Amino acid sequence: MGDRLAGQVAIVFGGGGGESGVSNGQAAAMTYAREGAAVAVVDLDPAAARHTTDAVHAEGGTAVALTADVTDGDSVAGAVRRAAEELGPSDILHNNVGATVLGGPVDLDYDQWRRAFAINVDSVFLTCKYVLPAMIERGRGAIVNVSSAAALRHIGYAYPAYMAAKAAVNQVTVSLALTHAAQGIRANSVAPGYIDTPLVRRQLASQADSIDDLLATRNSASPTSRMGTPWDVANACLFLASPEAAYVNAVCLPVDGGLVMSAG
Repeated sequence: MGDRLAGQVAIVFGGGGGESGVSNGQAAAMTYAREGAAVAVVDLDPAAARHTTDAVHAEGGTAVALTADVTDGDSVAGAVRRAAEELGPSDILHNNVGATVLGGPVDLDYDQWRRAFAINVDSVFLTCKYVLPAMIERGRGAIVNVSSAAALRHIGYAYPAYMAAKAAVNQVTVSLALTHAAQGIRANSVAPGYIDTPLVRRQLASQADSIDDLLATRNSASPTSRMGTPWDVANACLFLASPEAAYVNAVCLPVDGGLVMSAG
């Protein structure tokens, strides 16, 4: 256990985990807790939130499990309020919720397109709406939004709704960063490339004949010849949330093994 975030409270939306493997959100929550933060783990699935908090408690950390739908303002407001009651106001807001929506304009109906933006972008708006006031009042805070390398370049999947939504996350992050910089609040995003997560395996299973084929394709598409792990993403998020990044603001940090800058 470290102390880089000692005395701080982190609220992680989409922080749940499960038996199928560690998610990006679970890795972030556990990494924050390992560095001394008290963590509010928020997930749509209460069992997933408890899975992560159990893992934190097993390592001697402090965490509470909360449930919220990040596309519903009242639900988000309630989770933020309960987190503050249990742990205190949040010093770190981590937005991990996201979903790929496959298909182009011909394939998708309008509700599916709008759903992609509700999950990936509206969620950031709503969490910031209810977390920012306490940060502004105290004159400090760090926001870390999980974007995607797909916001920066085409990475092989036909999902313009997801690419556009994650690009919007990047620009929302820039606006938050510059709007609130003088108030002691920083906002940055990370853009994971090919990361091996349970969510990826579920949402992109249709893009290959088997899971093994999907993983082999993604491994070979990375400049490193292997996918990254949720811990790789979490460590980047930890840096952006920590005092070491006190002068890092409005940045979109690829965590992709060089994918975004590659010619492939």
